[in-house]
Amino acid sequence: MLLLLWLNWLLAGLALHPLRATAQTVRGLGPQNMGQRIALHGGRDALKELADAVDGALDRLAAGYEGQRRFASNASHELRTPLAVQRVLAEVAIEAPDAGPDLRRLGAQLLRVNERNERLIEGMLVLAESDRGLPGKVAVQLDELARAALESHAELADKHKVELRQQLRPRCVPGDPVLLERLITNLVANAIVYNEPGGWAEVTVGPQPALTVSNSGQHVPALEVPALFEPFRRLGTDRIGHTGGVGLGLSIVRSIATAHQGTIDARTRPGGGLTIAIGLPAMP
Repeated sequence: MLLLLWLNWLLAGLALHPLRATAQTVRGLGPQNMGQRIALHGGRDALKELADAVDGALDRLAAGYEGQRRFASNASHELRTPLAVQRVLAEVAIEAPDAGPDLRRLGAQLLRVNERNERLIEGMLVLAESDRGLPGKVAVQLDELARAALESHAELADKHKVELRQQLRPRCVPGDPVLLERLITNLVANAIVYNEPGGWAEVTVGPQPALTVSNSGQHVPALEVPALFEPFRRLGTDRIGHTGGVGLGLSIVRSIATAHQGTIDARTRPGGGLTIAIGLPAMP
């Protein structure tokens, strides 16, 4: 009887193995791993038909995702040139000797609109690039990138009357230095711009989480925090009315963190503002 039960358990395990493989493949699928398939071998039984159907669905999903990413990338590239031409024409018109006050005022408004559109296009390009995944990784000194980001944003912090603080410990992570630099600069810029005069923004680099950016500011409802990481989603007019942002900053942060197999956790602060923690894998 015991031998029969053991044989039944063994046969059931062998029969369910393809289902486990299917579940494991589906769980491992993501934007940076759209090529994974079950590829079940064997006879044309019900499990083989199920695996083939799932593989077909994954093929269609990958094709649609790649087409969407390629469209965003191509559209962004195509829009860059006319925006650059518009900026040059507006600058030339403003600097013309016979330009009157009305023309100069209109030209300045056009330059601001053009600058915002250029930031939007650049953000779309970064999103498309980070969603593609990382072609390779190198050792990146995270604390050095954070220090450089703080130094480059000192003038912006003075403009908004925000104090910059730092706690930077040496931390090396595997990744793309350009994308990680963009991740840090987006977080630092958000911490400064979405703040209040006399507030502060603090960047911490440590073992775990690898990077933490906290800032004072207005109260952020906890239910609204997840929406801040969606493209073109921003919190209320009071939070964005004076910034001129395009709503892609935190979306880019999430996409870059995901591309590095990292985690992101955002929480509201009791006194106002946000704390955003980025977890990144350690160097092998």
